[in-house]
Amino acid sequence: MPRLLDLDGRGELTAAHVRLVAQALGKSERTVWRWLAAARRDGRLARMETSHFTVTADIRRLLAFWGGDVSRVHAELMEQAGRDPDATAVPSLSTLHRAVRRDLTLGERAGLKSGEAARRAHDVFGQRPPTHRNAVWEGDHKRVPVEVDVEGELATPWVTWFIDCATKAVTGIAVTAHAPSQDAVLASLQIAITRSEPFGPVGGLPGQIRVDRGKEFLCATVSAAMGAFAVPVTGLPAYSPYLKGTIEALNDAVEEMFLVSLPRYTGRQKLTGGRLADADAPPLGYEAFVGLLLDWVAWWNTRHHPDALNGKTPLEAWQADPTPLTDVPAGQLATFALEDDGRTYTISTSGVRWRRRSYLTPWMNGRTGTKVSVRRLPHHDDTIEVFDAATGRHLGSAFLAAAASREQIRAVQAARTAAARRLTADLKAAEKLRRRRFEAPTTAAPPRLLTSSTSAQAEDELSAAAQTTPARPDLVPHGPAPATWARPRTTRPPTPDKDQADDH
Repeated sequence: MPRLLDLDGRGELTAAHVRLVAQALGKSERTVWRWLAAARRDGRLARMETSHFTVTADIRRLLAFWGGDVSRVHAELMEQAGRDPDATAVPSLSTLHRAVRRDLTLGERAGLKSGEAARRAHDVFGQRPPTHRNAVWEGDHKRVPVEVDVEGELATPWVTWFIDCATKAVTGIAVTAHAPSQDAVLASLQIAITRSEPFGPVGGLPGQIRVDRGKEFLCATVSAAMGAFAVPVTGLPAYSPYLKGTIEALNDAVEEMFLVSLPRYTGRQKLTGGRLADADAPPLGYEAFVGLLLDWVAWWNTRHHPDALNGKTPLEAWQADPTPLTDVPAGQLATFALEDDGRTYTISTSGVRWRRRSYLTPWMNGRTGTKVSVRRLPHHDDTIEVFDAATGRHLGSAFLAAAASREQIRAVQAARTAAARRLTADLKAAEKLRRRRFEAPTTAAPPRLLTSSTSAQAEDELSAAAQTTPARPDLVPHGPAPATWARPRTTRPPTPDKDQADDH
């Protein structure tokens, strides 16, 4: 319109101009002439917007209250209008549906119905620019949804691993039969840095490590271990998996491509009542599961072709990258992730006495009297690393001298488990005594006990409780006095004489 008005104002507008604009916009010439007349008359260059119902803040709150149900929101508005004669007119249900679709995005509607996770599913996320190998690693824990036999009991293991963002190669992995701690993170990092099997030649020192805000990753021990090599550990904001998409994609891939095929996979399709189709399937042993998982990781690194690598495997992409690698000498790795209590110990004829336990090793022969310091991996007390207190030189490892056998450890653990189960059964039985069940009424009525006792039963229970409970709970009844205690003499009352007795 501005162009046509400009031509019209200069007296140069022709029917050919109008015909050309109509053909370009796919409109009729009559429509364009009508637009031009409205522009001359009213001075408007755009379409006149008609008034329509819009979604207000109150409507949004009602949508959130009713879980995104537009029909129920409309019924609520009708009820409010019925109570308030001065309220504004309520739009029809179809008008309200159109307003919700027009004024709210798909993400907003999903969020009002199901929450933040549903809203975030409609967001768009950028992609970080490509980098070189070992520029950035990402690490995470994943709970394996597979029940595995761990020494006679079913457990769901955890995987702690790191992946190189540029080449998609898994650099290190550690598997634990329980929830992981800092030692799992350190073990996985040590394998990745040393470039040892089964992950070599992948590994070395990364430029940065991105993790979530799990306490195991951001603990002082992990930060100090990587800080000694000038490698920052960046903690990402909580509940932001899109900021570490490479490791999250690996977590999804291992479940979809491997874990779903294992027996006793907990995410498998369910029957009626939530039962598994083969609930009695024999579980994998822990050692067998770890072996299969490591085989899958080797397949991922050497035979899998991710879309982002243009037909290459992660190992091929790693080897084709000319970026220099930074390796750590074995001498420096001797102290990697080891905690030092800062004390000095002396090698005696019984070895090194640490935490009231003796640690021995053959290399200590001939070194009695040597001053040493002790370091160890967190939560691993069966082995310590011994260093010369004067020079700091690593002397070697030492093992717990009085270590219990595997059978003894299993027997102790079985006894603890049995005791815990007995206590659990006793507590559950006690709770049943306190539990009161009420009838299920079909009308509004006061609660009524489902089972009631007779008055005789109530008196018997109260009398039994009175016999076993002292009158005052803060007093303990005395037992019989020992025979060696001195007792007070008992005096007889005076005997009345005969005359007094006759008078009475």
